Amino acid sequence: MIVVAGGEAPNADALAGLPADAFVVAADSGADGAHAIGLRVGLAIGDFDSASEGAAERVEAAGGRVERYPAAKDATDLELALDAALARRPGRIVVLGGAGGRFDHWLAVAFLLASPLYAGVAIQARWAEATVTVVRSSGTTLTGRPGDVLTLLPVHGPALGVRAEGVEWPLHDEDLAPGTTRGVSNVLTRTTARVSTREGVLLAVQPSERGQPVSPRTE
Repeated sequence: MIVVAGGEAPNADALAGLPADAFVVAADSGADGAHAIGLRVGLAIGDFDSASEGAAERVEAAGGRVERYPAAKDATDLELALDAALARRPGRIVVLGGAGGRFDHWLAVAFLLASPLYAGVAIQARWAEATVTVVRSSGTTLTGRPGDVLTLLPVHGPALGVRAEGVEWPLHDEDLAPGTTRGVSNVLTRTTARVSTREGVLLAVQPSERGQPVSPRTE
């Protein structure tokens, strides 16, 4: 399942490894971003205050569905899109696109991805600045290049029993408290790294050169 966020349009390179027939949900101007990289939107959702004129109609003309919401609401368009994606019971959701160009939006999106509401699905965001993968107790295999930076950030509480293999400074059953910098700026020593927790959730952040998003495979 692909969710295209509003804000900065995604780079086509972010599609690497994603199935060509994946269902696409677009949040607001994400409908424009999806169109720009050749994705067919199955569902567009939001208030469409930042989408181009005719974006929603283009989705409908191509056979997609549009759900309109008022601008004054209790959730962002991306949260509505993620909830709609989750309702289709996917095994994995990949979020493409920006966070609206605002730092508060970026933080809100990062915390949203790690919400307990989405604990039953693998979630990853591919942005120009970084690829962010949510890590829970089932563990995740990340791919990259030796020398790539990997930062592990505990969110929504402590991450207990953290294990990280395939990195310069391995973690062996360590507890990371919220706010700690213990997991910042680790480095991959091979093309794959395995990260898991016994309890709690991490954001695994792989920074990238702007415009060249990392596209790790996760398992």
